[in-house]
This record gives sequence, structure tokens and C-alpha cells, in this order.
Amino acid sequence: MHPTEPADDPAPPTALTIAGSDSGGSAGMHADLRAFFSCGVHGMTAVTAVTVQNTVGVSGLVEIPPETVAAQIDAVAGDIGVGAAKTGVLASAATIEAVLEACDRHGIGGGGPTPFVVDPVAASRSGEPLLRADALDALRHEAFPRATLVTPNLDEVRLLTGIDARTRSDLLDAAKAVHDFGPRWVLIKSGHLPDDPECVDLLFDGTEAVPLSAPRYATAHTHGAGDVFASAITAALAKGAAMPEAVRMGKRFVTRSVEHAYPLGAGIGPVSTFWRISPRSI
Repeated sequence: MHPTEPADDPAPPTALTIAGSDSGGSAGMHADLRAFFSCGVHGMTAVTAVTVQNTVGVSGLVEIPPETVAAQIDAVAGDIGVGAAKTGVLASAATIEAVLEACDRHGIGGGGPTPFVVDPVAASRSGEPLLRADALDALRHEAFPRATLVTPNLDEVRLLTGIDARTRSDLLDAAKAVHDFGPRWVLIKSGHLPDDPECVDLLFDGTEAVPLSAPRYATAHTHGAGDVFASAITAALAKGAAMPEAVRMGKRFVTRSVEHAYPLGAGIGPVSTFWRISPRSI
């Protein structure tokens, strides 16, 4: 008998995460790759940092040399191609500069054809800083002007702009302040908004503000929610969606992921993308 020939299915769309690891597997590039897969996109990585992390917190971080980060981007973009890219932890100004130079070489963000989502991850959920002080300025003045979309949460808005958004009415001021740094679109993620019965995020293009609302689920297990949201948007962009629809798709995806979050370890468990996988399909 001859072996069965493989189907050789066509390659799916591709997306690149430029982010740090999470040894606990809940956030960072691990969450990004799970979201890419669940959204039908082939995920690739350029690792920027290795964290020592679990559900309780981050106890260590080792930066990858900037030239190695850039070489990873060159390797996958030059061979496979990148349908869309996103960032996570970019720990230092030197890393940010190396990433942007590599992205420029491959038409990612800036004036290039490939969408570039900048998720300005500045601190872990338990409060440990993940950026050097010089990286904040590099994000504001170098990365944001090249971004197709910037996706800060309220804690990151406060670090980047000084605006302490506490109500829905503050979200537009936050979006305008971030947009002033030059990205094409801004998405303010308001999951940390206190005392709001809904999760209302705000998409802003400099002219029009579009609120996106979803239920707020009573769970403590929300580790990786911001990463999954930005990754699902990136996946939708890689598949050719226009920005407003990509953000709506990302919002639906992260909402279901929070709904299906699960406990893990002694601290904050992850949001779950497993809801997209049928147990009967294996």
C-alpha cells in the first residue's frame, strides 16, 4: 500500500507578535498565539523578553538583545511574509528602535501596507513595571506615529498621558490625548473602569468616536485579556477586515474569552480561547 498523500491545504493568513514570554502561559506571546490560532491565523513570534511569571505575579524579566529581536522579524517577514503585526512588551528604547527599523524594512506600519497594532504593555496585572523609563518616550514619539492602531488600557493611558480616566465620559479625552501622538486609530480599553456594569471601549480615528459595549462578567480571572483583545484584532486585520470591523470582531472574541475564563494556580487565571475549539473536532 502507498501512504496517503497529504491534503496540502492552502496557507492561512499570517500574523506576527513582537512580545515577551509568560512562563505561566496566560499572557504575552502565549496568549497572542492562542488567539491567532483560534481566529484562523498562522502565528509567528519575535521574542522581546523572557519573564519569570505565574498567576501571582512577575518575579523576573530578561531582555532579548535588540539585534536578536530585529533578526527574528527579518527572518519571518523575509521568508513567510506578515499579514499583520502586533507588539506586546518592548522593554527598552533600544528594543523599540530595533523593532521599528525592522518593521520599516518590511513595510509593517508607517507608510507600509501591513497593519501594525501597538499594544503599549507597560506593567503586569499585579503592578510590576515591564518598561524602562526611556521606553515610554520611545513609544509615544517613535512607535505611536507608525502605528495603524494603538490599544492602551486605562493604566497605560495614565502613564502615557497623565489622564486618569474614571468614567465613560473621560474616555474621549483619553483617546484624543493618545491620538495626538500620531497613530491612525486609537482603541481605549476600559476593562479597568471602576463601577461600570458594562465594558465599554472607545475606538477613535481623530474625528469619529465609536463606543463598543459588552457585558462585564463577575470573574477575577482576566489575565491576558488585553493581549487576547489586541491579538484578535490583529488576526482580523491579517484576514483583510477594515479597522472598525476588526475591532468589533476582537471585542466579540475577548468578551467570549472572559466569559469562559478559568481558575489556575494561586492567583489570577487566564481568559480562555478554548471556547472556539469543539471537543468533538478531535
